[in-house]
Amino acid sequence: MVRVGRFTFLGEFKPMKDLVRVALGPLAALALATPGAAAAAGGAFTLRQVLDYPFESNLVAADRGGAVAWVRNFEGVRNVWVARGPDFTPRQVTRYSQDDGQELTQLAFSPDGARLIYVRGGDHDANWPAEGGLPPDPAASPETPAVTIWTIALPGGAPVKAAEGDAPALSARGVLAFVKDKQVWTAPLDGKGKAERLFFDRGADEALAWSPDGRALAFVSNRGDHAFIGVFSGKDQPIAYLAPSTSKDSSPRWSPDGTRIAFIRRPGDGGPPEPLLKEVPEPWSVWTADVKTGAGAAVWRGPKTLQASYPDDLEDGVDLFWAAGDRLVFRAEFDGWPHLYSAATAGGAPQLMTPGAFMVEHARLSPDRRFVVYDANTGTTRDDGDRRHIFRVAVDGGAPAALTGGEGIEDQPAAASSGAVAFIAAGPRDPPSVDLVRNDATARRTLDDGGTPRGYPAGALTTPRSVTFAAADGTPVHGQLFQQPDGKPQPAVIFVHGGPPRQMLLGWHYMDYYSNAYAVNQYLAAHGFAVLSVNYRLGIGYGRAFQHPEKAGPAGASEYQDVLAGARFLQSAPGVDGARIGIWGGSYGGYLTALALARNSDVFKAGVDMHGVHDWWRAAARELGPPPDRFEKGDRDQARIVAWTSSPDADIAHWRSPVLLIQGDDDRNVDFQQTVDLARRLEDQNVPFEELVLPNEIHGFLRHESWLRADTASVRFLEEKLGAGK
Repeated sequence: MVRVGRFTFLGEFKPMKDLVRVALGPLAALALATPGAAAAAGGAFTLRQVLDYPFESNLVAADRGGAVAWVRNFEGVRNVWVARGPDFTPRQVTRYSQDDGQELTQLAFSPDGARLIYVRGGDHDANWPAEGGLPPDPAASPETPAVTIWTIALPGGAPVKAAEGDAPALSARGVLAFVKDKQVWTAPLDGKGKAERLFFDRGADEALAWSPDGRALAFVSNRGDHAFIGVFSGKDQPIAYLAPSTSKDSSPRWSPDGTRIAFIRRPGDGGPPEPLLKEVPEPWSVWTADVKTGAGAAVWRGPKTLQASYPDDLEDGVDLFWAAGDRLVFRAEFDGWPHLYSAATAGGAPQLMTPGAFMVEHARLSPDRRFVVYDANTGTTRDDGDRRHIFRVAVDGGAPAALTGGEGIEDQPAAASSGAVAFIAAGPRDPPSVDLVRNDATARRTLDDGGTPRGYPAGALTTPRSVTFAAADGTPVHGQLFQQPDGKPQPAVIFVHGGPPRQMLLGWHYMDYYSNAYAVNQYLAAHGFAVLSVNYRLGIGYGRAFQHPEKAGPAGASEYQDVLAGARFLQSAPGVDGARIGIWGGSYGGYLTALALARNSDVFKAGVDMHGVHDWWRAAARELGPPPDRFEKGDRDQARIVAWTSSPDADIAHWRSPVLLIQGDDDRNVDFQQTVDLARRLEDQNVPFEELVLPNEIHGFLRHESWLRADTASVRFLEEKLGAGK
């Protein structure tokens, strides 16, 4: 997400299809006919080979029973795996066998660890629902797609479809609640009964949370310009709303004894129009309320400053937890870095738990509520700012303890009740796996499920190195350089990530979108390219000031100078042919790719633009809606002008370099019209371009076959236009 004033664009654009309209060049056409067969004679490995790795995600741990579960995606076939202590032997518990593009998400154990639930289908990274509200159907199935909830009785049960719905929550009493049509429903776990609405609420319901004893359900009732925390206690009781106000309340968290609920409070929509071209403070506070009386009070109120603003452009927001000792743990950026803080519910200043110049990204509370495990871009190894490692810290004070370190990347921890922490591990050459380490940082091991194919070309991959260079305004910019010098000047490619609150790392990424990009960059580096992945401003990992620059995105595109500085760096780098530099990226990276080609075709000789934004104001119109019917207009008219001049379309007259446009026509993050419109403008300017349109695909392609087609077309296009390939 990028936020400039009231401009808000959520990416990918977490992050990052009709018939081909313009005839593809011969190499690109061959790529589409034979996806993955993209290694030139003598190459170390093919594109298909480097993409042929399992991707692990959605890692969760049970509060009891010492079990962990995750989703493994191999060649587009997604399945759920479970490992239970003390031996933690992985076991596949679902048997899906097709690259059908159906997500598996929202894994959760029942409170006693005896049952697992998950959701199949949907697009859970979408910014808006599809026309008609239907889930994605990227495999073009003749059957109407559906989002379904499944349950598995552990250890040996088979998956059972409980209902059509989303966002499930399973109580300690075995009651399933879920969201359907923005209301709360329930259904039997055995799938044999009929689903029914659990209760009526006038709002759009979300964020379901059962009480510890399973007798009451908290939820968010979204009313548009305000939102309440509601509590359902039975069909014979009215819904209770906790400390209702004109604010927007979210993130309900039960106290361990079930008598109180903590939540986040932010101002409701209203007041004079805020500027679109300037960042403004986003105040927030932490509250608790008595479930029986509904009375509430603020535990902590943040100051109305930019630095103390609500961190809604971080993946998990504030990560609110009700911890042991009647303390609340949350994430904030009071010192310019995303850190964990602990506050007593009785009041008082929050205590900093994770001091230092680094960011805490993913955090989870231990089952006993006494510790938080988290990943952060810090450690004792050089360049750890471009990695992630796992740490553990007590909620009542004390120094954090490192559980992992070195040149690997470890993230998304899940604390099992057996005294162990599971996490996703990767390295510069090794694709992601699920690993386990004890709370005392000993006995680390991989939960080997035999996923990575024998002969995977890990040994032939490049270890990227961290580089730093300066933008035109003096801002230091970080990146990762992939290069295998071969004695002659190589063409080079800039890679720009999407989001934009993302950070590319010195190894395989924890998001599937960027794990794919990392594999493609490895292929390019092994086949005659130098590749520079640029972590431009607006990205995470380098502090709040870097992430929230002035005049960025639709307010001036100040981040583009970081991309151009990357090209200047390559032009002076040993072993690089500065006259053959290309660029590629998706989503926000697609926007920056198009901007580079439109503004500097003299520098960037070719590019691959995947589902990028090309007209900022058209994108903003979906977010902002029509002008409000009020006297006050704010800076809307000026913002329209600046948004246009910050767009690639505004510089189309200077665009000369060839480009490959790739997008799915069921994109719910960037309108497909953005690519349709750019194609017509390129035609009018006689700019050479090619298209790959994937019918029914979404923003972050759901099918492995779609990624193969897109990646193969991309590398072939860059090889053809920049003269590389080996």
